[in-house]
Parts: sequence; structure tokens; C-alpha cells
Amino acid sequence: MPPRRASANSADGQSGRLLSPVNDRRISALIVDQVRTLIHEGKLSPGDRLPPEREMCERFGVSRVTVREALRVLEAGGLVEIRVGAHGGAFVTQPTSDRVGASIVDLLTLSSVTATEVTEVRLVLEVGIIPNLCAHADEADIAALTSICDRQEAALASGEYDVSLSAEFHTRLAAATHNTAFEMLVRSFHGPLLMSLRTAKSTAPEMGHRGLEEHRAILAAIKSGDAESGARIMREHLTRTADRLCLDEPEQGAEVADTVTRG
Repeated sequence: MPPRRASANSADGQSGRLLSPVNDRRISALIVDQVRTLIHEGKLSPGDRLPPEREMCERFGVSRVTVREALRVLEAGGLVEIRVGAHGGAFVTQPTSDRVGASIVDLLTLSSVTATEVTEVRLVLEVGIIPNLCAHADEADIAALTSICDRQEAALASGEYDVSLSAEFHTRLAAATHNTAFEMLVRSFHGPLLMSLRTAKSTAPEMGHRGLEEHRAILAAIKSGDAESGARIMREHLTRTADRLCLDEPEQGAEVADTVTRG
């Protein structure tokens, strides 16, 4: 029996009409792919509600078990949120840097992406935002970054320093650009950043003190509008972390970053 059309007065008719029947043994995966594609193409936007389960079953020509499996996969991937109650259903979610960061961690764990490649990206990105920081960081940003440095100093003095404070400094720096794209990109590296810092700390436990000095120096350069000094210190700061990880190509990453800052 061909799939039945949704009623014209369906509240979800518009999104429902975007879906088409599938026929495969891995039907739930195809449903996931179809919904993901609609989201990527902008045909489904954050806040949009997917059609009710019954209507999705009819449109796809599958059972509720299959539809529910597809929705569970979409929810686990952070693409939809399942709400219960009278006004419940499956709603397209707003992407967040946390979800992106989790995906990057998975990518690093399961693929051939290396720590060297991640460090090169950080060199290009975090050195590259220094001029933007000098131009746009305001008093509230400076105060927040100074507070993080103060907490780092107190933790070091008490012997309770954790590299999460360093990661916090770097992600807060990105927020101080007042550029959402920069902030999301740097925040998406929060998980990989923590992993690399913890590895580096295990090979050089004293790195927290040197790192704090460099954080304060970077902050001072930003306050004074000295983008050249700030970029140089940041490049040295990140390259030193790369050296602690015994990476093969820290110089290459530094050269890439130097090209960006000179350009």
C-alpha cells in the first residue's frame, strides 16, 4: 500500500511533505540520513517539530519501532530533542559547541587525525585571533580573564592546580573576540585541548607555572593593544605544549601560524 498523504490541516504538514518513503534493510539509518540532510540543507531549522510518529510511519512506510530507533539515533547525535507531554514530539535542536567538541573527540579517538594536526589548527586559530582580541576585548573580558589567571595562581600555590583552568583561559579568550564563529571553533576543541594538556602535564608537571606566566603576558599584550607581542607569546605558548607532547612537526605548525599573523 503506498504511503498515505498527511492531512492538509496537519500542524507538521510542511516538514512532513519533505520526507519520502525508503526501502532498505537498514531503514532506520536511511531515515536518520534523510532528516540529517534536511537539517544541513536548512529545510529543517532549530525549533522545527518533526511529524508525529504515526505520520512518519505512514510516510516512510515503516513500523513505529523503526521510527523510534531512528529518533533515538538522531537524539543521541544531538540533532533532535525528544519532548514528552501534550506538546511533545521530536524537535530539531540548536547546534552547540559542546556537541561539536564531543564529535571532535570521537574523531580523534576513532580516526587517523593526529595530535600534530590538532595542534596545527590551534596554532593557526588561536594565534590568528590575537589581533581581533586587541581590537574587541572589553573591560569585562579583561576582568574575567584576569580572574581565571588569579584562580590559576591560587591553585598552583595550594598544589591543587588542574589543567582545566588553562583550557578555561583559552576558551574565554575566544569569547573575548565577540565573534561567535571564533568562540564556537575554539570551544569545540575544549575536549581535545584538555586531553593534550593533561598529557603534557604528565611529562612536565611544572608546566602550570610557566603557562600562567604566559597567560598573564598574553593578557597584558591584549590590554595594551600589542598584537605582535601577543601573537608571538601565544605561538611560543602553544608550540611549547606541542613539544611536551613530543609531536613530530611543531615547527611546521609554528610556521603556518607565523604566516597567518604576518598576512
